[in-house]
Amino acid sequence: MFLHPVKLNFGFILFNRVEIPELLFILYFLIKRMSLTEQTIDHILTETKTILCQNTARDEKLLEICKLLEREVDTFDWVGFYFADPEGKEELHLGPYVGEPTDHARIPFGRGICGQVAVSHETFISQNVHEEDNYIACSVDVQSEIVVPIMKGDTFVAQIDIDSNTRGSITKAQRTLLEQIAQLVESEF
Repeated sequence: MFLHPVKLNFGFILFNRVEIPELLFILYFLIKRMSLTEQTIDHILTETKTILCQNTARDEKLLEICKLLEREVDTFDWVGFYFADPEGKEELHLGPYVGEPTDHARIPFGRGICGQVAVSHETFISQNVHEEDNYIACSVDVQSEIVVPIMKGDTFVAQIDIDSNTRGSITKAQRTLLEQIAQLVESEF
């Protein structure tokens, strides 16, 4: 039996005595919440396709996808899109997003994780952003980040940026899901 507080890296503290079976159940429940089931992935992809079929402006569709991801994935605390500069400057422009406001409305290519992905055109995952030399801090709460490029053919046009306030929370299933969404939204550019 634990007689001292047990800090879990899920944003809360257990202060009561916790029996081992109860602790295992709590950990199982939290891990289950973090993982995406096949059913949840299918639901998110189906909803994304439905959103993209709507007769609304691109940014409205992308905002709805942000809301969907933030709502369906517990560890996605900031969900947004950055667009390549339409005039060809090597700079990202903030697009639709949900989450805390950010000062990073423009990011030069190569700067920070988002700027790095704009150059590499490859998905980048950081399970601990504080270990990244190239990280631009958006919030002291952010612990993990994934950035997925959106390509139109061979041309980089945008990216999906996800911040999580939970360290080590980005999963392979989340990466696969976001890469599939990136392929779906490519037609909007």
